Amino acid sequence: MKKHEIIIIGGGLAGLTSAIHLAMEGVDVAVFEAIEYPHHKVCGEYVSKEVVPYLERLGVELSAIGAADITKLQLSASSGELVETQMDLGGLGISRYSFDNLLYTRAKSLGVQFYFEKVVQCTFREGEFITSTTHKEYRSGLVIGAYGKRSLLDKNLNRHFSSTKHNWLAVKCHYEMENFPEDVVGLHSFEGGYAGLSRTEQGNVNFCYLANYQSFKRFKGVREFNTNIVSENIYLKQFLAEATPVFKRPMTIAQISFSKKEVVVGHMLMCGDTAGLIHPLCGNGMAMAIHGAKIVAELILAYLKDANYGRAQLENNYIKAWKENFGRRIWAGRKLQSVLMHDQLLALGIRSIGKSPRALNYIISKTHGNIIH
Repeated sequence: MKKHEIIIIGGGLAGLTSAIHLAMEGVDVAVFEAIEYPHHKVCGEYVSKEVVPYLERLGVELSAIGAADITKLQLSASSGELVETQMDLGGLGISRYSFDNLLYTRAKSLGVQFYFEKVVQCTFREGEFITSTTHKEYRSGLVIGAYGKRSLLDKNLNRHFSSTKHNWLAVKCHYEMENFPEDVVGLHSFEGGYAGLSRTEQGNVNFCYLANYQSFKRFKGVREFNTNIVSENIYLKQFLAEATPVFKRPMTIAQISFSKKEVVVGHMLMCGDTAGLIHPLCGNGMAMAIHGAKIVAELILAYLKDANYGRAQLENNYIKAWKENFGRRIWAGRKLQSVLMHDQLLALGIRSIGKSPRALNYIISKTHGNIIH
C-alpha cells in the first residue's frame, strides 16, 4: 500500500494551494483529483486581490497569464436601479480552467504526486488514514479534505448536510462580448437569485449565477429560465441578447449547501468549500479557499516540526483559526445575500447607500479579508 506524509483529497484552489505551500517546505504530498487538468468548474472566476501577495510568494503569478484587472463593481436590482463604484482593493478575473492548471503545474514542479482517481472513502485507523479510491488504497499521517461543495465522501462521513436536500443551484457559461468592460465585475439580482459577470484571462465573459431551485423548477431548463426570470433584470437581458455563448451548453451544480459545516471530521482537516461555503459575492469564496489553504498548511508544518504538538492540538488550533478568519465573513455574506434576494430592499439600498462609495465599499469589505502574504 502506497504511503504519503500528507494526502489532499481534491485538486481545486484549496487543495492545490496547500499542496504547493507544503511541498515548498519539503513535505511529501499527494493530491487526489477525479479529472485531469485543465478543466472548467462552476465558479464566479473573480478572485479578490487580498491573496495576490501570498500566491506570488508561492511562485504563482496570475498577472503573467493575463488575468483581467478588475477595479469597479456594478450592482443592480431587477427593477432597474444600478450603482457603480470603484473598489478599494479590487480583484482579478481568471477562469478556473487556467487558474487550477497554473497551480497544478507549479505543484508538479515541486514534486507533488498527483493521482487522477476518485476517492470513495477515507477512514482513520490506529493513528493513520486509509484513503480508498476506485482503484486501490493509500496510507498517510494526515489528510486534508478539499473536495468541494458536496461529495459522496460527505455521506460516508455522516456529515449532517449530506442527508438533506438543499435549495440552491449554480449555472455557469462563458460568452463572447466585445464591448463588455475589462475592469468591471457586475452583481445583478433577479427573482430567486443573482448573477455575476466579469472578464477572464481568455477575453471571454464569465456569466455565473446562483438560483433558488423553487424558482428554477418552474421552467424546462436553463434557456427558458434565462428568458423568463434572469432577463427580468434589464442589464442581464441586454447581456444575453448581445453576447454569444462559448460553451455548447451551460455547466450546472445542484444541491449547494450554505449550512454550517464541521471544520474537522474524523480527524480530517477540511479546507475550502468543504469546510464552509460563503455566498458568492465579489471574489470572496476563491480568496477564502486560498487563505484557508495557507492556514492549514502553516499549522500542519508546525505539527510536523514539533514532536510535542499533538494531533488534538492541531485540530483545535485549526478550528479556532478557521472561525476567527472566516466566521464573520460567512455571517456577513449571509446577510448581504438576503438583501440581494429581496429586490425592494436592494433597490432601496442602491438609492440610498449606493450614493456613497465609501459606505458601499465598507459593506463589501465585511465579506472580504485583509491582504495575506
